[in-house]
Amino acid sequence: MKIARHSKIIELIQQYDIETQEELAARLNAAGFQVTQATVSRDIRELKLTKVARQDGGSKYTIMNAKEAPDSEKYIRVLREAFLSMDVAQNILVIKTSSGMANAAAAALDHMNLQEIVGSLAGDDTIACFSKSTEDTMILMDKIRKIIHA
Repeated sequence: MKIARHSKIIELIQQYDIETQEELAARLNAAGFQVTQATVSRDIRELKLTKVARQDGGSKYTIMNAKEAPDSEKYIRVLREAFLSMDVAQNILVIKTSSGMANAAAAALDHMNLQEIVGSLAGDDTIACFSKSTEDTMILMDKIRKIIHA
């Protein structure tokens, strides 16, 4: 549950300019996670979120060093937790995830900066990762397999 909540937090702060813990708690509760402000405070600390200034003068939560190295443990945990299987369709890698986890897993892949991914789309339980070539897709599949099974 904690991993799913952390994944949702990452998704929410990337989608919205969230300024307060209360606002984040409200969005989590609306998404089906029953949390208190104290839980959100601990999650912020564990995820190492920080506040940055917005251009309009306000502030928002963001992931510290959003473009971290591929071995960033929090992204790897999200991907491992969500992952069920993957298959290749020419230059598209199709990844099946647990229900409701595709967006979080796709966000984790985005932050890993895997050069073979030129773009991705996520639904509820499926991610389509697009590569420039079938060869790049096979390389990507191998990289993800190594991340999942490391």
